[in-house]
Amino acid sequence: MRSRSLLLVALATLLLHASASASDDDLDYLIDNADDIPANDPDGWLQEGSPDDDDDDDLFHHGQAQDHPIDETHVFLLSAANFSDFLASHRHVMVEFYAPWCAHCQALAPDYAAAAADLSPLAHQVALAKVDATEDTDLAQKYDVQGFPTILFFIDGVPKDYNGARTKEAIVSWVNKKLAPGVQNITTVDEAEKILTGEDKAILAVLDSLSGAHSDEIAAASRLEDAINFYQTSNPDVAKLFHLDPAAKRPSLVLLKKQEEEKLTFYDGPFKASAIADFVSANKLPLVNTLTQETAPSIFDNPIKKQACLIDIASILLFVVANESSKFLPIFKEASKSFKGKLLFVFVERDNEEVGEPVANYFGITGQETTVLAYTGNEDARKFFLDGEISVENIKRFAEDFLEEKLTPFYKSEPVPESNEGDVKIVVGKNLDQIVLDESKDALLEIYAPWCGHCQELEPTYNKLGKHLRGIDSLVIAKMDGTANEHPRAKPDGFPTILFYPAGKKSFEPHASIPFKLKRPDSSATKTEKDQSTASTNLRGERSSGTNFKDEL
Repeated sequence: MRSRSLLLVALATLLLHASASASDDDLDYLIDNADDIPANDPDGWLQEGSPDDDDDDDLFHHGQAQDHPIDETHVFLLSAANFSDFLASHRHVMVEFYAPWCAHCQALAPDYAAAAADLSPLAHQVALAKVDATEDTDLAQKYDVQGFPTILFFIDGVPKDYNGARTKEAIVSWVNKKLAPGVQNITTVDEAEKILTGEDKAILAVLDSLSGAHSDEIAAASRLEDAINFYQTSNPDVAKLFHLDPAAKRPSLVLLKKQEEEKLTFYDGPFKASAIADFVSANKLPLVNTLTQETAPSIFDNPIKKQACLIDIASILLFVVANESSKFLPIFKEASKSFKGKLLFVFVERDNEEVGEPVANYFGITGQETTVLAYTGNEDARKFFLDGEISVENIKRFAEDFLEEKLTPFYKSEPVPESNEGDVKIVVGKNLDQIVLDESKDALLEIYAPWCGHCQELEPTYNKLGKHLRGIDSLVIAKMDGTANEHPRAKPDGFPTILFYPAGKKSFEPHASIPFKLKRPDSSATKTEKDQSTASTNLRGERSSGTNFKDEL
């Protein structure tokens, strides 16, 4: 009985994760035929299906379907049939992987088409194209498309992520930089003065020669950094303008940041491309970054090395209401000076409805009280709150303890329910250990979001599963609201996520379900093909807007 139940749970888990709107007939079929399914699956009852199509919710890019036609004359439509040949015949190609139903893709469409039109005079150098990832799923899998839209830029067939803003201007500027020479030569003082007056940020290398090994290293570094222009000179008068000693040993290098109090940052590391790129990445942002729609991409696409681990964002964040910012920002900025290149310091205006509120909600911050927290990034998404007075010394000590992993992480949780007698147990962050991680019981956990349409469609089926299996004392069917609760052993990968925790093995990672297509022996080939196609293209898990901080922004 127990082995049959476990098999049923495994199959139900697979079905529910692959098809959030699975019908009652599907569940009845599994229940009625559980004894007939061979344990080793010799006849291929379980077949791997298409991957989850994550609609990568981005709170900064809400869009609606367009009311007027979009001129996509200059956007090439690619598919598996012509993709390789097209890349082979074009050195530079920007490709948008999209889904027709994706609101963010619809919002991007007019800007993407306009960017293609603006770049059309350079058709001999670059092309903009798009791929319907719901039709060409193998192509999307090949390039690890995890959400929509995903934009890649191919140079000689090699892809690079485009993480810039989804606007015509940003796309055109980014592409033009890719087409331009990696490093520009500065030979006169007039040229140098134009850089000083016209650019907010720039890199200048002073070399003995504008060609050779050192110039090659600068060129290679420029290809690793999209946001800053690189220049090189051998003119001592140009070096003087950038406060570099013309008599000093060459090569030398300086980063210009006009908007900062410290406008010039000098490089003293090895003159190698990777080291130079790391220096630029760690120093190009201000000491304190104000979070806005415009700054979000540059902030959250900037990797900072925390100890030996490269993570998306290692950050100290200050949440403060606008009328209190003049009091706390100077304190925050002073503390940040000790951690330049080690941590990102980010200021979030708490009462800004567009930015502050959604980010505060993500971190579980309530009320208007000024708050400082540390965040490890999306790899493990741990967060830590500063207790006590907000002072320079306290923030510095807090940041040091964060880097040295001395802090205790905070996890959101709703109150433990007073009654929990239903067929499907209610799990919150505070009681997950007692209900799900009980070593004596198998546990099936659905992590859902109240606003998620697929979760709502799944609920009747999941409740029916709980009712059918309620007589098995060694088995728990449970669910948790993933927007209001967190636990280090229950991390959602979009909504809904369903995880299975085997008894006696709770120290291991839970078994995540995998998509599959169910073949029914009594179905005609035509109906089976139609059903399978529907399951793989229409029944999707929705990406959480609260599981990934970077995706939030």
